[in-house]
Amino acid sequence: MRDYLGLAEQAELLARGEISAVELVGHSLARIEAGAELGAFRVVRAEAALAEAAQADKRLRDGERLPLLGVPVAIKDDTDLAGETTPFAVMGDHKPATRDAEQVRRLRAAGAIIVGKTTTCEIGLWPFSESPGYGCARNPWNPDHTPGGSSGGSAAAVAAGMVAAAVGSDGAGSIRIPAAWTGLVGIKPQRGRVSGFPHRDPFNGITVWGPLARTVGDAALLLDVLTGCHAEDVYQLDAPGTPFAAAATRDPGRLRIAISFKTAFGVSGRLDPEIRLAVERVARRLTDLGHKVFPADPDYGLVALGLVPRGTAGVADWLDSIPNPVPEPRTAVEAKLGRLVGRRLLPLAKRMDPGLRRRVGRIFQYADVVLTPTTAQLPLKVGAFDGAGYQKTQSGVAAACPYAWTWNVLGWPGVNVPAGFSSSGLPIGAQLLGHDSDEATLISLAAQLEKAEGWAERRPGQEPVRTPRR
Repeated sequence: MRDYLGLAEQAELLARGEISAVELVGHSLARIEAGAELGAFRVVRAEAALAEAAQADKRLRDGERLPLLGVPVAIKDDTDLAGETTPFAVMGDHKPATRDAEQVRRLRAAGAIIVGKTTTCEIGLWPFSESPGYGCARNPWNPDHTPGGSSGGSAAAVAAGMVAAAVGSDGAGSIRIPAAWTGLVGIKPQRGRVSGFPHRDPFNGITVWGPLARTVGDAALLLDVLTGCHAEDVYQLDAPGTPFAAAATRDPGRLRIAISFKTAFGVSGRLDPEIRLAVERVARRLTDLGHKVFPADPDYGLVALGLVPRGTAGVADWLDSIPNPVPEPRTAVEAKLGRLVGRRLLPLAKRMDPGLRRRVGRIFQYADVVLTPTTAQLPLKVGAFDGAGYQKTQSGVAAACPYAWTWNVLGWPGVNVPAGFSSSGLPIGAQLLGHDSDEATLISLAAQLEKAEGWAERRPGQEPVRTPRR
């Protein structure tokens, strides 16, 4: 069995009968066991996954064909899977879910086999995936460092070749940050593109679910599988005109790309020089590909006022839904802020949305895409914030990751692409940010960049990568 088979490649081999689902799932489980020290998974469904693989093989022999029939994938531990608990890293009296979340239902409808639920931090609060009750995920490129968060377990699983793709969620960069710090493609879809049901308005509109994968094509394929609304979702989108996987195969045309290093008001703008150089190199590559790249900054205004009430109230709501929770003190502080202030300011935050979108959206009068760093700092050390209080943790992670969360307030799509490596061999990411519902443009551009950059062939454990300056 060859390691690092892609999602689409696995599906094709299964459909042609050149490999069995039992073999694929067994290999995935073996990779998970071999990489157990990375802590990527909170739950591994070995027995159930192998049984589902055997059923998938019978369906394949009977001539059934589905996009991911027999392909192993992983989901984040904020997602309900019937028969498993959903602690979201908080200790408490959790009961197994009785129904699958809508994302899981769609994965199963496409034939995917869920091998496990991945490690995260408490209620998705931080750009690391560590908690006192459920352990920590480590970065396959250097286990002394975090893979990011809060979808860090999903990112570690994909980067280490345990699965070809995994689902994460993104409420303030929690897909894009781990993708940046593990050398992956991570797509934050448009708000309402992927249902969060049974959560009808996840974290009051800032959280969306999306794919992490090693290639743009695989990420787009998984996004196609996940796409769709539930009748009870607050945000409803029409189905895209063409599949996202098709967007990954077409030329994006000549685009106008604004490169920006500006952060929103009140947020530290201190950027690691190696990250700046990496993003500037990506900009030169895009210029070589025929795009018009120029410096220009979005006008963010008071966009943070749209984030804080949503985030704090969302944490309060989630924590209040757990029977007898035992959160970390810093999680309890965030929830208290949500109860005292966040919930009261929610109506104001949502009323600000149209004005914020108009203000920030002015940049799309003269640009098609905005290019920024995904993070301001290289991957943090594991345990960097162990025992830290709320204020120290909040200020520290805000300085490390000031670039991603603005697009969660706006609800617009963003894609992390690998941008190279630091001198110490740690991955660096760049963001492609798009206008309302324009995932297709970002996916087409990312696929073109992937072809030029060749990042899909890079693996943890290889010789250190020397990122070219050009």
